[in-house]
Amino acid sequence: MAEEKIKFEKALERLEEIVGTLESGDLELEKSLKIFEEGIKMARVCQVHLSQAEKKIEKLIKDQKGELTTAPMESAPSSDEGEPDDGVPF
Repeated sequence: MAEEKIKFEKALERLEEIVGTLESGDLELEKSLKIFEEGIKMARVCQVHLSQAEKKIEKLIKDQKGELTTAPMESAPSSDEGEPDDGVPF
């Protein structure tokens, strides 16, 4: 199956499987390297899909003059009200 034809969801699912397998540490070095290479390919497939999605979104977000506009994405509300969101998850 050609890499371009792999759907994002399948590539991401396979990438998650690869990460789990590599994290288990049960593979020989050669097998680990081979599966790591496959993981890199799956990551690239995901990146291509995400880039294409971003381009489609940019086409949809044009102002009344037909010019591309940008706006900051709304961040999720912080679970700790009153504390500044410094990007640290804890």
